[in-house]
Amino acid sequence: MTQISSLRYTDNLHQQAYQSLLKNDFQQAISLYEQAIEIEPELKSSYWYLGVLLLLQGQETEAQSTWLMAMLDIEENEIEKNTQELAEILQAEANRQNTFDNYHQAHLLRQHLQEIQPRNIDNLLYLIQLEVKLATFTNETIENSQIINLLQKSSKLEFTTDLLQTVLQNILETVPLFPKSIELAQASIPHLEPQKLLSLLLRTSVTVAYSMQAPTPGAKYAELCLKIAPNHPEILRHLAACYQNSGEHLRGIEIAKQYYALMTTLVDKVQASSLVIRGFMHAGGYWEEANLAFQHQEELFTQLIAEQPILDGIPHMCRLLTGTYFFPYWRDAAATNRKLQNQVAHLFQSSLEIGRQELQAKYQSQLTAKKAHGNQVKKLKIGYLSAYLKRHSVGWLARWLLEHHNRDRFELYGYFLSYKDTQHPLQEWYVNQVDKAHKLGTNSGEIAECIYADDIDILVDLDSITLDISCEVLALKPAPIQVSWLGWDASGIPTVDYYIADPYVLPDTAQSYYAEKIWRLPETYIAVDGFEVGIPNLRREDLDIPPEAIVYLSAQGNCKRHPDTINLQMQILKAVPHSYFLIKGFAEEEAVKQFFIQMAEAEGISAERLRFLPDVALESVHRANLTIADVVLDTYPYNGATTTLETLWMGVPLVTKVGEQFAARNSYTMMMNAGICEGIAWNDSEYIDWGVRLGQDAALRQKITWQLYQSRRTAPLWNGAKFTQQMEEAFEQMWQKYHNQWKKLLSKCGKNTTTNKKPSFS
Repeated sequence: MTQISSLRYTDNLHQQAYQSLLKNDFQQAISLYEQAIEIEPELKSSYWYLGVLLLLQGQETEAQSTWLMAMLDIEENEIEKNTQELAEILQAEANRQNTFDNYHQAHLLRQHLQEIQPRNIDNLLYLIQLEVKLATFTNETIENSQIINLLQKSSKLEFTTDLLQTVLQNILETVPLFPKSIELAQASIPHLEPQKLLSLLLRTSVTVAYSMQAPTPGAKYAELCLKIAPNHPEILRHLAACYQNSGEHLRGIEIAKQYYALMTTLVDKVQASSLVIRGFMHAGGYWEEANLAFQHQEELFTQLIAEQPILDGIPHMCRLLTGTYFFPYWRDAAATNRKLQNQVAHLFQSSLEIGRQELQAKYQSQLTAKKAHGNQVKKLKIGYLSAYLKRHSVGWLARWLLEHHNRDRFELYGYFLSYKDTQHPLQEWYVNQVDKAHKLGTNSGEIAECIYADDIDILVDLDSITLDISCEVLALKPAPIQVSWLGWDASGIPTVDYYIADPYVLPDTAQSYYAEKIWRLPETYIAVDGFEVGIPNLRREDLDIPPEAIVYLSAQGNCKRHPDTINLQMQILKAVPHSYFLIKGFAEEEAVKQFFIQMAEAEGISAERLRFLPDVALESVHRANLTIADVVLDTYPYNGATTTLETLWMGVPLVTKVGEQFAARNSYTMMMNAGICEGIAWNDSEYIDWGVRLGQDAALRQKITWQLYQSRRTAPLWNGAKFTQQMEEAFEQMWQKYHNQWKKLLSKCGKNTTTNKKPSFS
């Protein structure tokens, strides 16, 4: 056979072999390439393809031997050319396998490509992308690939920037919490289009910080955003919140101040000022600065309400609505605080209606035969709206209502906002407890549509202004009757019809300054059947406290530790010489310690009598640890709520001061509904007197403890079933009132007339 005819025959074999490869007839292709090698051993491409085929057949060692054998007799000046040829063949076949979703084969081919071209950034990116698809991606994937080092030194290396953007997006959408994911994002900044990258990083930061509840890495992504867009207001706002939520309070305050300094409009200043206040309150120990910030915030709100601007974006509306959140922590001025809250809520509602007219009109026209003939409804549909039906105070307290609901009379729906699959038993309990559970995100329009589609009769909001998403949903009025319960004080939103209270938690005059109709249950607005209690890990000897000493405890968060109340607590401590004060849970540790020490020393009390205790991981252990205290000293003007219930359940005497506002009467109603009056103070003097008396009178403490344990059998506070019956009666009465108002409205309009107007509940 002549050389020319031999080459032609080899080319023909190559074409046949490649066609067999494309048809996935690997054995035929292998046979043909072996023939080509036998005829023309100098043609290296036959070896390259043969090795690829052996690799695809699972014969990795044989494939490597085939390539090595071909390389041995190549001239040095030809090695680079032949290596490039092998690389191109590996890459082409990897791409082909990828189109058929054969990710394992594509990954294997690219691994061998990496061995011969370790600085091929595109190949490294494809490898990472394949590992994400195969769910084998780990933190070590990026580290071992050296992709970060290459990107940092890539001025002389070529790669596809669009591929980098795509792969980075895949990683951040899949495993954003990996430290190397953050490092890769940082290394990508010089190479990608700034606005696209900024959008991706900010979206990732928000998802990580809130949906994934990981504010520390959320802050890391926000910091990268600032590298791209320094002094960007929205990034600064988000970064400040991330720092505050992750415990970096001083940095959070500083960034919040930077954010405020950039604001020019009154609306923006109100929102930014709220963020500064939030930083001070969560940090603790900065009450002097917080007091000035509160005064400034009130001045801004007064100007804003006088101007009555139309807000042009939902984020602006919601941030404005939640801007009053900390006022009850600052002062007990129920009428003043509620007036401000109601005015802000009205401004929020008015602005929202302008942007959502079409959607609101749809909900306003939801009159149906069932609504007009309410008595014919077999079961009332009750919807529970919350982001906190999980391991949270709302989750611990609301469960008894759902546990005891009468399923013959009520159909239960759960709207779980910002849902995250945490696998926590309490969250899953709630999901399984309702007849229909909706695991939702943060889009208020979609949430409202879901409620509307379910034809809910009464929507119960458990979040109030602790969650802006809930406020948006309520303002859209997707259910004919909307009720606020448990989560916070009333929101003041005009579309909320009722606010659940009891005879004690609000004074008799409260209706004059509430926008919602106050619906008072006959005994208590909250009841639990009990709490899970673990094994205590806190002992006096570990804290260097003598056995005979009197131990006072404050177990509230920093936001509730008002200096005026701390001053009263120090006076109690001073009057009971052999006493110690335990302060549990603090944020900015040194600032809180110095704050308490200064307050103590001002009363002539040694700092040696103070003990600062960190939080514990499990709520059950926290409850068990409460029994180390002889007396718990409550906060004011914002009392304990869940902590008060836990304290009473554990049989520990409590001293509380009763005020005007809901937040200042929580412990009062709980003690009354547990059958305990000892420890209830109506002024500063009584607070001190009760604190001293309970510290000095061991017999009185024992009596209270015995009464509290006995109250578990009979008291309304510990009777979840009875409480549920009273709530259900309230729901049915609300529905009957709604039905009667519709009947009156329809009778005025005529039997055959329909109307879109809804009855008033004011």
